Amino acid sequence: MLESVRKELTKPEEGRDFVVLARRVVEKAIGAKLDGSPLVLTTVSVNESPAVLRGRKGGLKGGKARAKRLSAYKRHKIAKAAAKARWKK
Repeated sequence: MLESVRKELTKPEEGRDFVVLARRVVEKAIGAKLDGSPLVLTTVSVNESPAVLRGRKGGLKGGKARAKRLSAYKRHKIAKAAAKARWKK
């Protein structure tokens, strides 16, 4: 909920009137508008931005490409260190 309030504060096209913002916060907290009608929340996915999609694309192939580039000995040492870190917890 705090994230949505932060987004509301950064919207330049909407007014920054304290009363309007307070009303929105209360409506989101109770899950309904103050007049009793149900609150319709619009969700904006931040995961659809072009930068996120490019990063995801690189991340999906990054591990496989790295493993292909490493020697068997290096992969073994990395896996051993990872296992040691997991069991240390």
